[in-house]
Amino acid sequence: MKKIGFIGAFDKTDMMLNIAKILTTMNHRVLMVDSTIMQKAKYIVPAINPTLAYITDFEDIDVAVGFSNIEDIKGYLGLENEDLPYDIILVDADTAEKIEGFQLMEANKNYFVTAFDLYSLKKGMEILSTIPQTMSLTKILYSKDMIKEEDDYLNSLSMGYKVIWSEYRIYFPIENGDASVLAENQRVAKIKLKKLSAQYKDSLIFIVGEILKDVSEGQIRKAVKIIERGV
Repeated sequence: MKKIGFIGAFDKTDMMLNIAKILTTMNHRVLMVDSTIMQKAKYIVPAINPTLAYITDFEDIDVAVGFSNIEDIKGYLGLENEDLPYDIILVDADTAEKIEGFQLMEANKNYFVTAFDLYSLKKGMEILSTIPQTMSLTKILYSKDMIKEEDDYLNSLSMGYKVIWSEYRIYFPIENGDASVLAENQRVAKIKLKKLSAQYKDSLIFIVGEILKDVSEGQIRKAVKIIERGV
C-alpha cells in the first residue's frame, strides 16, 4: 500500500479527487483522507449520513473525513488487526498533528501545496516550521504567472526549516478557467476533466505518474480520456 501526503494550507480537495479518479480508472483501490481543519470534503463530496468521522464512496473513490490516524480508520472498518484494503492512500494534512498521526514522515511521497497569497504562504510555512525531522517535499504551486521569483520567495521563507525540496516543481494554473470547471463539478457532484485546461491535466498526469512509477504517460492519458468520455 502506497501512502502519499499532500501538505499545506491551500485547498487541495479538488486536485486530490481528480488524481484519485485517474488512479481508480486505472483499477487501483484508492482512499482519500481529508484530515484538514476545514474538512472541505465533508461539504463537496456527497454522503448519505455524515457523522463526526465517516467513509463514503464517491466516483469509485473511498473518501474519509474526521479521522486522526490510520488506526482510527482501521477501527471504523473493523480491521484493527488487518491491513487496509487499498492500493493507495492520499492524505490531505494541514497540521503537524495530522502529519504525525498519519505518519507522513514515512510516506512514499510528500507534496507541499500552496498558492502565493499571504495566507497560503504564511500558514504553509507555519506547518513546515513544526515538522520535527527532515522531510523531502515536492512543490505543487498554484500560480498565475509561474515566475522564478515566486519560487525563490518560497525558498527564502522556508530557509532554516527541516525541508529538502525536490529540484523540480509542479505548476497548476490559478486563472485559466479551471476554477469555474471545478466549481461546476462540485455543483453536479461529478468528477469531470474534459473542460479543464491542458496544463491542469498535464500536472495531474505528472503526479499520477510519480505515484505509480511503473506505468507510461500514455497509459495515464488513456485513463484521462476514459474519464473525459464518461465511459
